[in-house]
Amino acid sequence: MITLTGSSLRLDEMKAILYRMSQVSLDEEALVRVRKSRAAVERIVQEERTVYGINTGFGKFSDVKIDEKDTKALQLHLIRSHSCGVGEPFPEMVSRAMVVLRLNALLKGFSGIRVEVLERFAYMVNNQIHPVIPQQGSLGASGDLAPLSHLALVLLGEGFVWQEGRQVPSAAVWQEHGLAPIVLEAKEGLALINGTQAMTAQGVVNYLEAESLAYNSEWIAAMTMEALHGITDAFHPAIHEARGYSEQVDVATRMLKWLAGSQLTTVQGEKRVQDAYSIRCIPQVHGASWQVLGYVKEKLEIEMNAATDNPLIFDDGDTVVSGGNFHGQPIAFAMDFLKLGVAELANISERRIERLVNPQLNEGLPPFLSPEPGLQSGAMILQYSAASLVSENKTLAHPASVDSIPSSGNQEDHVSMGTIGARHVYAIIKNARHVLAIEALCALTGCSIRGAEQMAPRTRVKFEQLMAIVRPIEEDRIFTPDIEKLAQFLVE
Repeated sequence: MITLTGSSLRLDEMKAILYRMSQVSLDEEALVRVRKSRAAVERIVQEERTVYGINTGFGKFSDVKIDEKDTKALQLHLIRSHSCGVGEPFPEMVSRAMVVLRLNALLKGFSGIRVEVLERFAYMVNNQIHPVIPQQGSLGASGDLAPLSHLALVLLGEGFVWQEGRQVPSAAVWQEHGLAPIVLEAKEGLALINGTQAMTAQGVVNYLEAESLAYNSEWIAAMTMEALHGITDAFHPAIHEARGYSEQVDVATRMLKWLAGSQLTTVQGEKRVQDAYSIRCIPQVHGASWQVLGYVKEKLEIEMNAATDNPLIFDDGDTVVSGGNFHGQPIAFAMDFLKLGVAELANISERRIERLVNPQLNEGLPPFLSPEPGLQSGAMILQYSAASLVSENKTLAHPASVDSIPSSGNQEDHVSMGTIGARHVYAIIKNARHVLAIEALCALTGCSIRGAEQMAPRTRVKFEQLMAIVRPIEEDRIFTPDIEKLAQFLVE
């Protein structure tokens, strides 16, 4: 059970919630803040004070005063009209993350929402009731309005939720659980949809998968080094300490641990003086990607615990301030940066694949790892696939955050496009995972040819794990199933 406080959620806790289905509880002190904030909203309504989002229209309609009797209808119209997302739904895991993050943000007690709404969110998490949320339609600035509106629809008994991979009407699910849909009151609709939780939820999943991929890329690269008789001197601690980047030092240290005891690697001068950059510079390149991951982790953990609603309520309602914490620029930049870090892991992996299959570069391995060169093509087209994926990544890596387009009658005249960037990262991660799966298959084949008994003890364990999933290239076959199995292995 993970207790949400609104200010202390960490990525390792999100990993438990998303991958191990850990349940959540609501911190009692946070609920006290939530109740005070809600009482402030109710006083504002009763006193007929004009406050944006409570008794006014939204966006360009902020100057339109709404009568007290219409405040509930205002919230319902808001959610329905903003539920205009399109395209494929977010993965169910991202949907789950979105519910958790929205709940955590509202627990900060600045949004004026009722406790019962937050308790329903917690019920959704603990009972795996995950909204179906279209991916496209957010500009990433007025909050992730369209995605979060589809999330809010489920509370109202509208929209759809995931159930065993199918989309089921939320009204039927609430009926099944013996619960009535929520009826929103003043301010609550806006509180639910102002925020960056779509881009941040996708960003959290991106980070967790990218971190796993970065670790996996190291043992795969170590197997490639063994297949190519790579020179381990390039990982000597003195080299990396002389430069000073801790991430580079860490990668070099881990590479030496993976390769300790190998009879396949070499030292400088034994076969050649130095390796190509894709081998020699693994700590420098992979280490730089780890620097990106560190930056992204820091920004995500701040945003996961941020108040991103508008307006925000302070001083028991005496201070209600309309600002722009819903603007996604910090996460937009982080996602665009993450694109580069992950794309580079794939770029350098593809170059290692080339060295494994190219007879001019692969240190005496069969041309294209073919069991019968000429009659059988071996891994020739595997490299083509990898090259295609890294080229696609270069297009996806174009920063979404350099774009902006005005909306709401030019009231919202600068937007972040952070959700677009977050979605593109996820595509890059999937492509990179397939590239590394291809490298793993080629390295497996290369080590099998060299003699697996000569591998380092730690890489030999990975070799045996791969052998339980796929076979080395012993004859031409349809390789797509092998790539997919290995890609799935890199997720688990």
